[in-house]
Amino acid sequence: MSGFGELKAVLRIRPFRRLWAVLGLSSLGDWLGLLAASTFAAAQVDNSAAQGVAFGSVIAVRLLPALVLGPVAGVFADRFDRRLTMVVCDLIRFLFFASMPAAALIVDDSTLVIAWAAIATFIIETTAMIWTPAKEAAVPNLLPRARLETANQLTLATTYGVTPVLAGLVLIGLEKLVVAIFGGGDVRPQGVEPSEVALWFNSLTFLATAITVFFGIKEISGRRTAAVERKPGMLKEFTQGWAFVSRTPLVRGLVLGIFGAFAGGGVVVGTAKFYAVSLSAGDAGFALLFATLFLGLGVGIAAGPLIVGALSRRRWFGLSIVLAAGSVLILALATHLVVAVGGALLVGVGAGMAFLSGTTLLGGEVADDMRGRAFAFVQMGTRVVLMLTISLSSVIVGAGGSRHLNLGFKEFEVSSTRPLLALAGVFGVIAGIIALRQMDDKKGVPFFADVLGSIRGRPLSPDEPKAAQGIFIVFEGGEGAGKSTQVRHLAEALRGLGRDVVVSREPGATPLGERIRSLVLDPPEVTGEVVTPRAEALLYAADRAHHVASVVRPALARGAVVISDRYVDSSLAYQGAGRTLPVDEVSWLSKWATGGLKPDLVVLLDLEPAVGLARAGRRGDADRLESESLAFHERVRYAFLDLASADPSRYLVLDASLPAESLATGVLQRVRHLMPADEEFDIAEVLEDVAETVTVLTGDELTDDLPSGGTRV
Repeated sequence: MSGFGELKAVLRIRPFRRLWAVLGLSSLGDWLGLLAASTFAAAQVDNSAAQGVAFGSVIAVRLLPALVLGPVAGVFADRFDRRLTMVVCDLIRFLFFASMPAAALIVDDSTLVIAWAAIATFIIETTAMIWTPAKEAAVPNLLPRARLETANQLTLATTYGVTPVLAGLVLIGLEKLVVAIFGGGDVRPQGVEPSEVALWFNSLTFLATAITVFFGIKEISGRRTAAVERKPGMLKEFTQGWAFVSRTPLVRGLVLGIFGAFAGGGVVVGTAKFYAVSLSAGDAGFALLFATLFLGLGVGIAAGPLIVGALSRRRWFGLSIVLAAGSVLILALATHLVVAVGGALLVGVGAGMAFLSGTTLLGGEVADDMRGRAFAFVQMGTRVVLMLTISLSSVIVGAGGSRHLNLGFKEFEVSSTRPLLALAGVFGVIAGIIALRQMDDKKGVPFFADVLGSIRGRPLSPDEPKAAQGIFIVFEGGEGAGKSTQVRHLAEALRGLGRDVVVSREPGATPLGERIRSLVLDPPEVTGEVVTPRAEALLYAADRAHHVASVVRPALARGAVVISDRYVDSSLAYQGAGRTLPVDEVSWLSKWATGGLKPDLVVLLDLEPAVGLARAGRRGDADRLESESLAFHERVRYAFLDLASADPSRYLVLDASLPAESLATGVLQRVRHLMPADEEFDIAEVLEDVAETVTVLTGDELTDDLPSGGTRV
């Protein structure tokens, strides 16, 4: 489904659509409140220095609740009805935003008004710390898990892309409106300053969200039985949440990676002003770098899933952290503004992708009863880390200034921003790698090969181990080569030695496989329709997946010898070469279906297609594959031979025109080397009784005689 189609599918889900509208309104209120409250506090005094203190104080107060209440905010989200929690929080924000301009009307002392603005801001931000985990924890319950990533894209783009711009435009519009209606500041009535009108308007947005959530999105409540369950105390739930974060590799890796990314981002923000000076770019360069960083954030959120394709979201998260942190190193080394802008863009892209993948993982893989505390922990940590790194990096760079480095032949001026950015980049890369190792869900699968395959839509699958005692032998070959006869001979010989032997085939080893066999092999006059090549490949893969899971792996696990008539190579030869489908796609499909299970030995019975088809024709009615043209079967034969020549250590290629007894002897000669030492001796005794000889083709002979028209696999 296209990106636009995914968005439409998500927005068709009514509860989520309403929550998204609420989120947009609430986010507008947050951004507008940040701007309006700070401007309102600054407007209460005339002195420019005092205005700066008032403005900065309100901003700083917004960060304090993360330290005071952050650790317990998630307990509220998990303990109480989430819908009611969100409604109460929005009503509190409505009252306290409205109280700020109301205080300016009632109280004449500007110091008291500023103090109340700071207190109200602290309470508002405290309730926001509770509202956000409740909202984040509720989203996964409103829509299918497959839509969660798209939903997060939509909400993050709304929160950090659309509403900040809209809040600025609303603030400007309200100011223009106030001036148009009431004129300049000296003639306006009290309480209608632009910042005060913005606060009144902002308070109404939270009243609207409270009403919408309470009456329109009852599904947010989630667990209906929570009210009647006997729940532990809040302190117990708090300690359970911290224990969950510390002992769960996924959450632990997410927290470490996000903290590393935000620490690096905080250093970039804290040093940006001084860094722009080191590039001789001034305020314009600072503004360009800042805007580029947020542009990259939007690109990462919007286009990240398209870029990485089918890559595991856990691996994507770790890769995003490394990308963001590695790009900070580019900033540390950049000597030109163009390079620095490119680095800032990549920092934003990596941060945006990490933000999206991390939110999706928390929402999709953390249990509902722990989700609120997990979100709250991440929310608290990111704010604290961001605040500390911005503050510390600003102080360090301001104190460090620039230093002259004399190398004798040349003198350089080195800004203290460079080593600090380099340190942040290295720390972030290490954090990303550790996070990836903590949460990797495809251990043993080569990382970069998996990334490249995922971008192409074919991620690698981890190989599933099979028991060391079992032996997996497969017979391959064209039509009429005598595979069934040789499977029977080998099974009888091994059973005579006391081995547990399971004989199987593809397709048709199970009741489900029999139905699939009928679909792919019965001629069109029987089934009533022609199976297209891609549908045929998928049907064979479905049979193979069920065959391996229900027959092959259980038998191997108990130490049996599994002998199968056809396996993966038949798909590569028949669907890849015969049907001319892309062989790498057929190969990936088969590997995915089997979990990477490979046979210990592939016995290829090679025969001229014309001879094999004549043998098959004597058996009676031809199936769909036997009815194909001679050219089709020649392509199949060449593909089998090419596969064998590419991996001769795992293949035994026999001339199928020889007598069946001779072929059976050749197979036993090879199988004896797969057996334990004592059973190998038993097979040797069997072979001494056989007088026939057998012709075994080597890899060199295969490639020497392969016709030039053969299809290479």
